[in-house]
Amino acid sequence: MSPKKTTLKPARNVPASKKTPPEPGSLRGVANWKEAARWLRDRGIEDIECITPDLAGVARGKMMPSSKFTSNTSLALPSAIYRHTISGEYPDETESFRYEPRDSDLKLMPDLSTLSVVPWETDPTAQVICDIVDSDGGEVPYTPRNVLKRVMSLYHERGWKPIVAPEIEFYLVAKNDDPDYPLHPPKGRSGRSILGGQGYSIAGINEFDELIDDVYHFSEKQGLEIDTLIHEEGPAQLEINLRHGNPIELADQVFLFKRTIREAALKHDIYATFMAKPMQGQPGSAMHIHQSVVDIETGKNIFSNPDGSASKEFFHFIGGMQKFVPSAMAMLAPYVNSYRRLQPDMSCPVNNAWGYDNRTTAFRVPVSDPQARRVENRLPSSDANPYLALAASLASGLLGIMKQIEPTAPTEDSANEGSIDLPRGLLEAVALLEDEPAFEEIFGKQFIGLYAGVKRGEFETFMQVISPWEREFLLLNV
Repeated sequence: MSPKKTTLKPARNVPASKKTPPEPGSLRGVANWKEAARWLRDRGIEDIECITPDLAGVARGKMMPSSKFTSNTSLALPSAIYRHTISGEYPDETESFRYEPRDSDLKLMPDLSTLSVVPWETDPTAQVICDIVDSDGGEVPYTPRNVLKRVMSLYHERGWKPIVAPEIEFYLVAKNDDPDYPLHPPKGRSGRSILGGQGYSIAGINEFDELIDDVYHFSEKQGLEIDTLIHEEGPAQLEINLRHGNPIELADQVFLFKRTIREAALKHDIYATFMAKPMQGQPGSAMHIHQSVVDIETGKNIFSNPDGSASKEFFHFIGGMQKFVPSAMAMLAPYVNSYRRLQPDMSCPVNNAWGYDNRTTAFRVPVSDPQARRVENRLPSSDANPYLALAASLASGLLGIMKQIEPTAPTEDSANEGSIDLPRGLLEAVALLEDEPAFEEIFGKQFIGLYAGVKRGEFETFMQVISPWEREFLLLNV
């Protein structure tokens, strides 16, 4: 059945995500539909991609002529797109994982503040991120953008707004059209594959000068701002740091940056991957999240007292991270592969400890002045859906403040020498998510049921694959 025709209107953001309306001539975003029509016309835009992240953070949506976008039309997607696995399969129903009986339509509601060009397309094309509502215009609580907005609203109710700054690591790899073969680094401008041990190497970045130029060019065209770019420890492993800001806007940027980096790499006939652990024996890729909270009225960082000392909210935020993040790992490390990164003796924390400027801890407090006091969550992997990773991390800290949870003493030495304080696999992480009653209150029972069902479905698909390790050591020995 065709969806009811309604005029597209920008989705209403929660108050915590309000921002100054962009100028009509800006690279990114407009304030209303009249400005949108002019923005598209001035740039000669022919097509527009209306996209939204699914549970995996994959862009789903529809493309249409720009003239139709600004007319009286309706865009809809089936609700089933939020119930399939990363491999496109649909898990069996359980008590908590249910399909919508009619597979009814959900509506795409463009957020015009995200309107930007798609610079890698040959024809003039634009893109806009959409929120999801039901047929009556009501919020759909289990979609990733709405999950994060829910967490934002809980902060706003207390007169606060969180500030975040993500750091996203990724690998460049040579094209690989056969998944049975391991990945390996691509050749750089020297004609040789880059090796490991290139952390912060300028020469390592220069190996891919033209590709990085395209990343900057594509980003500039979309109005996306990169703070810094470095070469990480792994071979052809890079990291992009984004400027701090509103969590919704930063999640949108990570969502778009992943598309941008993949497209820039493909232009140079190589792949960019955000897999948490793409190459055996090499460091994994993280999405570190720096977090602080400011008072909406004063703009002051609530993590600092007027005299510059750390506040009780700061310590309770850390206490909440320690208590609740281990139960949120399914949202921070969402795939079987994610847990290959979380290994002892690798450049990744496997604990729930915290410390001052201590990179072996899960929760690091960087050196800063009081106004910039923040907590870095070093556990999320780069394969995580940015909306859900931010929601899980911020919710954990907020619960700590609400429940006045005291943290442990800060760790002075290495925190990775004891026992592992985190789930060791996806199924254990999913069970912890389901068993935490505080998360049901924040994320909603429906979201947790759907998310857990999809993750279990992905695990069952993974279990159907026989690995090289099994053929190597079990074939002739057992």
